[in-house]
Amino acid sequence: MYPVSQAFMDAIESNTRKYYWTGTIVTKNKKEYAFGNEDIVKGSGYITRQCCGSNEIELGTVYAAEMGITLFSDIDRYTLDEAEVRIYFHLVLPDGTEESIPMGVFEVSEANRHIKTLELKAYDYMLRFEKALKLTASGGTAYSFLLMASTECDVELAQTKAEIEAMPNGKETLGIYSDNDMESYRDLIFYVAQLLGCVCQINREGKLELIPYGISPVAEVTSRHRFDSSYSDFVTRYTAVSSTNLITEESEYYALDPDDALTLNLGVNPLLQFGLKTTRARLITNILNAIAVVDYVPFDSTTIGNPAFDPMDVLRFSGGHADDKQLSCITSITYKINGKHSLKCVGKNPKLAAAKSKNDKNITGLLNQIEAGKIVVYNFINASPFTIGSSNTEIMAIAFTSKEETTATFLAEILFEVTNDEVERTVHGTVPTVDEEGTEGSKEIDFTFSEVGQSELTVTYKMNDEEVKTFYPKKTCINGKHILTLFLPITQVIANSENTLSVYFKMTGGTLTIGESQIRATISGQGLVAGIGDWNGRISISETIDRIPIAQTAFGYDAFIDTAAIVFPRIVLRPITQPLTRIPIMESEFTYHRLNERVTAVEVIKTFTMDKGFPPHYDQTIIEVNEDGAFCMISDYVFISAAGEINAGQLQHLTVDTAPFERVERLEVTTC
Repeated sequence: MYPVSQAFMDAIESNTRKYYWTGTIVTKNKKEYAFGNEDIVKGSGYITRQCCGSNEIELGTVYAAEMGITLFSDIDRYTLDEAEVRIYFHLVLPDGTEESIPMGVFEVSEANRHIKTLELKAYDYMLRFEKALKLTASGGTAYSFLLMASTECDVELAQTKAEIEAMPNGKETLGIYSDNDMESYRDLIFYVAQLLGCVCQINREGKLELIPYGISPVAEVTSRHRFDSSYSDFVTRYTAVSSTNLITEESEYYALDPDDALTLNLGVNPLLQFGLKTTRARLITNILNAIAVVDYVPFDSTTIGNPAFDPMDVLRFSGGHADDKQLSCITSITYKINGKHSLKCVGKNPKLAAAKSKNDKNITGLLNQIEAGKIVVYNFINASPFTIGSSNTEIMAIAFTSKEETTATFLAEILFEVTNDEVERTVHGTVPTVDEEGTEGSKEIDFTFSEVGQSELTVTYKMNDEEVKTFYPKKTCINGKHILTLFLPITQVIANSENTLSVYFKMTGGTLTIGESQIRATISGQGLVAGIGDWNGRISISETIDRIPIAQTAFGYDAFIDTAAIVFPRIVLRPITQPLTRIPIMESEFTYHRLNERVTAVEVIKTFTMDKGFPPHYDQTIIEVNEDGAFCMISDYVFISAAGEINAGQLQHLTVDTAPFERVERLEVTTC
């Protein structure tokens, strides 16, 4: 429900109301036309929104809202292609003030000219997601996929990352295998919303919003607000869901206890084909818990109308033959401009859900075949951004499977932006001189100045974790935006093998930034498998370590030491072993806590061992080398007194500065 004041609700539910409608039309060339209530042909205007079909409750739906209106206008219809129409409802409150609410943003799809009128039909921004999508290998969270779709289709996302992550499965890492049935970004947001237990709507501001089913009524519709109504004698409930697993070619069934209501069929969701069986079970169970809140009485009613109502609003009906103890949800609503409103809630009867209907699943066989002469293409689009510095960073990894011995081709096009470091330049030159006697001469001088330098990008390929050592593409980059095309022939792909091609970037002298969806890559060839396979059980972990500044000392070390292990059925976390070559570190301030890092829930403290072949600089007043040749802290200190002046006798003067020490445990004075 659109947020309105209590005064609005009181006025809209009163016996009489005073209101009017207005709107604006903005053409593609930014010319604006305003129209008022008097410009609307009586009975011609309507807005229809829905979140479900005509038979049952659904998840992940991506229905577009439709607006139709006829205006007394002489606007040239040929200028209205894809023009933007905004509709507003204005309610006059009892104190004479007005409260206005937006009724949506629409794009004209059809404009018909009559003698005196102009007939328009328009749809909201949901149709912008009807954009071709070729996504066969990608990974990320639900927010990553939604943000990518919103960015590519120029539709703002209504919810923040934190709000999406708070939804069921919102923090899960999702993966998409090849050979999925997603043809457009509209398909992508459908499957993401289904996984989050929501439906998709374009809200009144033109933003993509995901809405879950709820149980809190936003308003009560009494009998005096209804012209006619029809209510079902059952309550629609769900206690089970089914989903097709392409890997096993089976339809899996998940249910609550007791399982005495309807089953929601999720069909084949490409985002539910990734990972272990326990992961899939957890994701689908979360969806089941989200749909289990549905406890609605289906209805069909014509009311005096409340333009603040939206699809997915939960209502309570009272009076007449309505049961005020039950709830209903708006799954379809039609606003008649200056007329009645129609509300509807769909749903099936759980009593008619026979046992055999629970096996009525959308089972699709696994297509894992090759044909002679058929070229199979694996696509990759990055769902997350990258910032690349002086360390080798993996920007993509494409897995592909061959059924026979063959060759393949890797192609990629990458859009990125470079920010180079400043460098100091010195130019040696000669300038003319004139001495006091007027004799001309010259002298040599050096000019020193700073300027933005150039950086070098190095590309490294790895095939099945083995570095391709004969081919390192390099590119010299200036500040600004660049486009890079990569090509790599993949020879000697053996039969019946799973392979992974990884691409790494490294920048010298600057920083490289790649945005979301700015990497488009393919691997194609004959003899490759156009399908998916079982997960091979491998988990790849990469870690990028940038330069560590250490001050006032020349410091060297042999290696970082990390280890990790996973033991089933109980997970045991151990350190990770990772050998590194010697890294030169510039002089800077150094404290040990900068080396601490957290791997999952284990605190890993990295230590250094000095190399005798490269002796470091150290303070000999606090560090010594013991008999075993190891560095250790000095714990006993000896201070010798000095002779002082005195009128008679001898004076020994001894001053001990304890400020450098954390504590002094004992002082001993001896004479000799």
